[in-house]
Amino acid sequence: MTRWLLLLFLTTFLSAQSPSDVEVTAEPHHHQTFVNDQVRVLNVDVPAHSETLMHYHRHDYIFVTLGAAQIINAVEGKPPVPLTLPDGDVRFVSAPFAHIFRNLSPQPFRNVTIELLQDNKLRHSPAHWDSGHPDEDRGLDILHGGTKEILFVKDGVRVSEIDLQPGGMIPMQHHAGPHLLVAVTDLDLRQSHLNGAHPPDLGHLMAGQVDWLPGGYSSSLTNIGKTPAKFITLEFHQKK
Repeated sequence: MTRWLLLLFLTTFLSAQSPSDVEVTAEPHHHQTFVNDQVRVLNVDVPAHSETLMHYHRHDYIFVTLGAAQIINAVEGKPPVPLTLPDGDVRFVSAPFAHIFRNLSPQPFRNVTIELLQDNKLRHSPAHWDSGHPDEDRGLDILHGGTKEILFVKDGVRVSEIDLQPGGMIPMQHHAGPHLLVAVTDLDLRQSHLNGAHPPDLGHLMAGQVDWLPGGYSSSLTNIGKTPAKFITLEFHQKK
């Protein structure tokens, strides 16, 4: 009964909205924090029991939820759908579409939305990450004081979740292409470089912040903080 009432409420709410859709960058709860030729990053912050405007997504995107949430998502022309999102949930969404969502939670709904600006090209990328080897598309690596799990590969972008205990480390590895790091928790990370290009040290990142790191270098990564670190990486193929 409660779910039915919620769906009825949102259906009534949607019918009262203006038929015109705004671009996602013009929706007041979406705040652009980074953009380059590959990605546009938007931090989403919707107060408790509030809703967004109807807004348009023109690019495929990946979102990372910050904090557990309950929302109702209504894609234009489709029935509203209730969603329960755990903290750190990561999902891929295909565009284009317009939607509105309402935050049912007693706390703000926050996420990091990463639009893939070259999605038309990326959709034609190989189905597998590295020469068709399926082990590069999924799997769990046990690290020194942590784990790295490949969540999925979509539009040629490999998405992984990393958890590091204090002092935990990702061993030296080569990064051929660029990657985006999304902080799920506050982070204090130290990179140790081997050769090639030296990206800036990550240092301290707050939950929800991102860092774009170029390719062509080798490094290890250590959690030098006093609390567990959790972050998401989006890895892009090296440009030919």
